Amino acid sequence: MIAAYFEQREALGRFLQARLGASGDVEDLLQDLYLKVAGLDPATDVRDTRAFLYRLTSNMMMDRWRSGQRSVARDAAWRLATHAVGASEDMDDNPSAEAVVAGRQRLASLTAAVARLPEKTRTVFNLHKFEGLSYAEVATHLGISRSSVEKHMMDALRTLSAKVKS
Repeated sequence: MIAAYFEQREALGRFLQARLGASGDVEDLLQDLYLKVAGLDPATDVRDTRAFLYRLTSNMMMDRWRSGQRSVARDAAWRLATHAVGASEDMDDNPSAEAVVAGRQRLASLTAAVARLPEKTRTVFNLHKFEGLSYAEVATHLGISRSSVEKHMMDALRTLSAKVKS
């Protein structure tokens, strides 16, 4: 079947180009087609390999088109759900000035709350959250038990969670 793919590849490319136009999907679809053909069971009995390859190509092209349509519909629904004026209007990824100020205030509040944590709890929190160490690595680094690290993290998260809610 792979040999038939390589024999028909150029013709399949023209087939896709005629249907998709100048989009860059032709090479992607040909690659996907190759992967699908290469993954077929060699014992698969196909009477007309050329017809099989064209049908498979058509099906893959339709699957890609349907996926694109679902993506467009999902994006439009998202825009409507987030109260955008129109479904075709581009979303502004920048937060509003109010959101920026609120975010900065919240960050300052959390930073102050972290600074007020007991020293050992603050150290455990910083090593885990900012340095990326696992609980076991923090325990080894500080010479304490893993359960002690868990206790300190629970205390820190409880304190910071209460700060976020207030």
